[in-house]
Amino acid sequence: MDWLKIAKKYEWFFLEKTQALLKIPTVLEKYDPNNLEAPFGDDIRKALDYMLTMAEIDGFKTKNIFNYAGHIEMGEGKEILGILGHLDVVPTGGKWTYGPFDATFKDGKIYARGSMDDKGPTMAAYIAMKMIKDQNIILNKKVRLIIGCDEESGMRCISTYLQNEPMPDLGFAPDADFPLIYGEKGIYSFDITGLEEDAVLLSMTAGERYNVVPDKCVVVLKTDLSKAFEKYLQDNNYQGSVNGNVYTILGKNAHAAWPQAGVNAIFLMTEFLKNYTKSALIKYIDEYLSFDYLGNKLGISHYDSEMKELTLNTAIIRYDNGNFKVGCNIRYPKGFDFANQTAKIQKSAEVAGFSYVMKNNSTPHYVSPKDPLVQILHKAYIKYTNDTETPLLTIGGGTYARCLKKAVAFGPNLPKNEDLAHQPDEYLIVEDMITAAAIYAEAIEKLASENK
Repeated sequence: MDWLKIAKKYEWFFLEKTQALLKIPTVLEKYDPNNLEAPFGDDIRKALDYMLTMAEIDGFKTKNIFNYAGHIEMGEGKEILGILGHLDVVPTGGKWTYGPFDATFKDGKIYARGSMDDKGPTMAAYIAMKMIKDQNIILNKKVRLIIGCDEESGMRCISTYLQNEPMPDLGFAPDADFPLIYGEKGIYSFDITGLEEDAVLLSMTAGERYNVVPDKCVVVLKTDLSKAFEKYLQDNNYQGSVNGNVYTILGKNAHAAWPQAGVNAIFLMTEFLKNYTKSALIKYIDEYLSFDYLGNKLGISHYDSEMKELTLNTAIIRYDNGNFKVGCNIRYPKGFDFANQTAKIQKSAEVAGFSYVMKNNSTPHYVSPKDPLVQILHKAYIKYTNDTETPLLTIGGGTYARCLKKAVAFGPNLPKNEDLAHQPDEYLIVEDMITAAAIYAEAIEKLASENK
């Protein structure tokens, strides 16, 4: 079956449905487990309803799992092939050329938050299922597009889903890069907290999520350092401002899996403040965290030949009248001695008189490149790209694939393209999404049909 030829006929459908989905601002503002109708907020519930209603109209079976997640199903059989996408997005951050929820279509691209992470890819997977259904392909497995609502903030959605529905026997997540991601680093977040008295610093705020490099840091000072700060900005060609006793400096957003791709505003502000305050917190950030994305200062660096180096993102700071929290996120490869290495972080905090709080930890996920699932998916990719040179990958990002025993992340970002997930001006290329839909249809046919 030439799925690419068929997929091109669905381009108008993809464009219309994806733009409508992207216009829903699905940033998690507050998680409320007592809100049974919309635990992740009204907009995320609206997006879930949009997907499930569309699928029902198209003749698929659907199920809503307590408004945490849902699935779109076709096929028959005891085994389940799971395709896992998500509708929530990270905050917009930074300066956008077009409105982040306008879903502007220009020069073959759709610009919007979530265009590539992960609404566009989820819609490409849906089109793949629709093509399979419209072509009357007989399936010997159930195929479920599982749609989550909380991937960016803890994956409570998929946990709830798997508590109420059987775990798919195999699967893939269209939420990363082609040709295929067979390994994902462990993801670990922690806080450093404490209390101090400082003569200069009144408050300091930066960051919203552990998985994003903060692009803005704002401090309120008790002392007038405006001239020194303006000189600091000018000397280093940084962007920022002074408004009374409020000092702002700007960096650049990036995904926490690649913190070196961003410019951490916390570090820029710390570099200035360390010359004017005796704050133990500023000293701690400077000594253990600033401008270090590999954990060298904490003594926790680690490298694996497949998953590469550990990375560290200093993501959040909340400082108010001496009470503070610094939130950090680590992506660590297999072979990392978690217990002994994280003990070094705890010790660094205790030496400074602070507290260390472990937030969450998701261990590394790995499927052998020789596994039949990997081989079948890779062949589907090669069929529609003719790319036999790009190696299979491991990443520092975390996808739903890690929630299943046997699943991998599979596209849709092609090797030739930049990746702007979690950054301003995120966009998808419509032509590439149509190619991805063809690849996904090929994969579904080979993994779940009677005529594979």
